Amino acid sequence: MREGRGDRQPPIVRGRIVILIFGIIQVMIILRIVLLLLNAREGNDLVSFILNTSQVFVSPFNGMLNVDNLKAGGSVFDLAAVLALIGWTVLEAIILAAVGIFKREPSV
Repeated sequence: MREGRGDRQPPIVRGRIVILIFGIIQVMIILRIVLLLLNAREGNDLVSFILNTSQVFVSPFNGMLNVDNLKAGGSVFDLAAVLALIGWTVLEAIILAAVGIFKREPSV
C-alpha cells in the first residue's frame, strides 16, 4: 500500500460505480416506457415488478407538465418517465463531472 493513498477508491472505479447505478435506473425507466406503450399486462409478475420499481424513479417527475401521460387505446406514453430519463441522465453527468474534478493526477 502506498503512503497517503489510504483505502480510497480511484476515480475510475467511482465513475464505473456511478455509471452502473444510473444505467440500472435508466434501463428500468426505458423498460417502463416500452411496456406501457405496448400495453403490457400488469397482472404479469415481471411487468408489475418493472412498473412498481421504476415508479420510484419516475414519481419525482410526476406533475412537472400539465399532462403526465398520453393515452391511445390501451397504450400509454408516459411523459413523466421520459422527463425522468432525461433528469436522471443529467444527474449522472453532473456526478461524473464532479468525480472527474476531484481526480488526482499522479505526481512525478
